[in-house]
Amino acid sequence: MFEGYEELNAQDVERMQEVIRTLLSQTFLPERKYDKKYGRMMPDRMYDFCDRHLEFLTEYFAVAGIKLCQDTELGIIYLEGADGIGEKLPKLATIYLLLLKLIYDEKMAAVSSSVNVITTFGELNGKAGEFRLIKGPSSMTEIKRAFAILKKYQMVEFLDVFDEQLENTRIMIYPCINLVLMREDVNGLLGSFSDEVKDNEVDGQENLEWSSEETLSENDMTDEESDLEPEEMNV
Repeated sequence: MFEGYEELNAQDVERMQEVIRTLLSQTFLPERKYDKKYGRMMPDRMYDFCDRHLEFLTEYFAVAGIKLCQDTELGIIYLEGADGIGEKLPKLATIYLLLLKLIYDEKMAAVSSSVNVITTFGELNGKAGEFRLIKGPSSMTEIKRAFAILKKYQMVEFLDVFDEQLENTRIMIYPCINLVLMREDVNGLLGSFSDEVKDNEVDGQENLEWSSEETLSENDMTDEESDLEPEEMNV
């Protein structure tokens, strides 16, 4: 086991450690990410390193009962079955995640030549109003916290300087969002949130599992936050 590790030079050992820490922290590694310096999509160096050492890393994570997966069509390397390493997802982040997935699916259905989709903060707010998901304006702190978590897990990337007053602020949606939610999950959860707002009985949390195999139900919802826990995904 771990054959070839001894052959790595000091620099590659450091990169290996960085990749392992990053995967445990953010779960997903997209093949290409938006580089603000160059203003375009660029290959991700950690994805490339992970791809070259996939066999070793697969064996390494297997010792901890974690499966390392690669979706070559979407260009994503990710962890599956990593119980207990997720974090709480605020309600606003949950709502944004659901709406971003909805927007992603709509734009991809319109014959997109890329696995990445670009939307705007204004379009996202418009969807929130359409589904009546938010009772009142959210604070800038809440909005920034929500997007910080979504960015950490490689769901989104801002292409412009973010300002809540700038409805045209562009947001890139990464394909990692496909591994978090299925379309049927989104529709069901959006309906649940809409009903709660209408009834003024917002619970504020659902159990958002990293799973496309099990349908998330209204019974999964609790109070203010939802767990982000990588579980078994069917991709």
